[in-house]
Amino acid sequence: MDLVDYLRILRRNWILIVATALAGLLAGGALAVMTKPTYTADTQLFVAISNSGTVQELQQGNSFGQARVQSYVKMVNSPLVLQPAIDALGLAVSTDSLATRVKATTDLNTVLIGISVTDASPVQAAAIAQAVTDSLVRTVDTLEKPKNAGTSPVSLSVIKPAKAPTAPSAPSTRLDLLIGVLIGLALGVASAILRSTLDSRIRGEDDVRRITDAPRLGAISYDQDATKKPLLTQAPAQSPRAESFRQLRTNLHFTNITGRSKTLLVTSSLPGEGKSTTAINLAIAMGQAGQSVCLVDADLRRPMVNDYLGLDRNAGLTTALLGDADVNDLLQHWGEDELYILASGQIPPNPSELLGSEAMRELLFGLEQAFDTVIIDAPPLLPVTDAAVLARSAGAVVLVIGMQTVKQNDLEKSLKALELVQANLVGVVLNRLPSKGPDAYSYSYSYTSNSGTVDVERTSRPESAGVRQSKRSSSPIDLVEVESRAPGRFPFSALNKDT
Repeated sequence: MDLVDYLRILRRNWILIVATALAGLLAGGALAVMTKPTYTADTQLFVAISNSGTVQELQQGNSFGQARVQSYVKMVNSPLVLQPAIDALGLAVSTDSLATRVKATTDLNTVLIGISVTDASPVQAAAIAQAVTDSLVRTVDTLEKPKNAGTSPVSLSVIKPAKAPTAPSAPSTRLDLLIGVLIGLALGVASAILRSTLDSRIRGEDDVRRITDAPRLGAISYDQDATKKPLLTQAPAQSPRAESFRQLRTNLHFTNITGRSKTLLVTSSLPGEGKSTTAINLAIAMGQAGQSVCLVDADLRRPMVNDYLGLDRNAGLTTALLGDADVNDLLQHWGEDELYILASGQIPPNPSELLGSEAMRELLFGLEQAFDTVIIDAPPLLPVTDAAVLARSAGAVVLVIGMQTVKQNDLEKSLKALELVQANLVGVVLNRLPSKGPDAYSYSYSYTSNSGTVDVERTSRPESAGVRQSKRSSSPIDLVEVESRAPGRFPFSALNKDT
């Protein structure tokens, strides 16, 4: 992944990252409140070496003192120094316990020794620091004193006496809060990257582009109202959802500009991606544009067209394929446009065989002769082979991709299945795109009026639901002259034979 991918991951998971940062902030604040305050008292000593005062002796004494300082620093935490301090103050602690609270330091190339002591009481911290300092002075004087009872060449002087601190040295509320936020952010970013790595669901157009170069024919944003009102005729004429299907209709017109085929198969990788509603609304949109459309419910396992449109499916496609009735008697007119529905009929035990039969190919050929467009609502590709079988008979295939539903490897398998049967995949439809966030789909355009330039978002020419536009409209999709046909005059005599 490159930088753009990481930025997209952060944008997708910004709520998770903010939540973990706030959790870290709260944890840091809780730690600061729960931690018992401690105080630190400091003292500082100067190490002097006795000499005659010549330059050479001063240099030698300075080097000797710096070497000695390192030894004295390590000596501070020894029982030889700490035990006298404990005895002087009457402390009920061991030397090992006190050593964890006493710290001695020195700067490089100096003869200064700093001693700091931490304690829950500021007065006790100052007292211990002063006692340890006095004990170190006495111990060094004893150790450095010559055996002949002469004076010690090394003397330690206190240049900074210990004082009781006025403020606790720990906890540092600001530091704890800052550390908590940083840890929370780090955990949030790590969780977001791990989540995106493990979660291979398709979330937006960029994910689709990494898998296939198939044209994007349409992008339909998620609409909460669509769950209760899924049909195009139930949505306002100028709504983004209605405009999305009109845009899909227009794009399909230009992809099939050579008139290669009138049969369009709509399928998906898995159930629940919205292929049936896409096929139905596309058929409605084409009917509104003045075309004669036949929508065939070829999902012989879980037919849904009749439920959405309120039609009877007891007699339909399977009835025609078995030769039990004439197709003219099975087509059901819907709405005010030239939209006819061929329901699924009774669910057969052998859907794949029926859909791949010669009778199915003859039926589709007859429908192409009678209608401007034939739309097939096919089953999903991965669970069953029905859609792949039908794809060989259809002139064009549209793959519906449901955001947050299908995974990347499932989409790859679907494309491979279409490729194996040499299906003509004309493009994909991105369904249920989020309306907000990094994967949101929106567009706008401007037009010039007498009052200036006006920005319009997702708007289109007026086209009321259920009312067909004039055949001589200026829209590109309406440039094709449509010949109206009355129901009952479709050339389906070949299907009346016994199969």
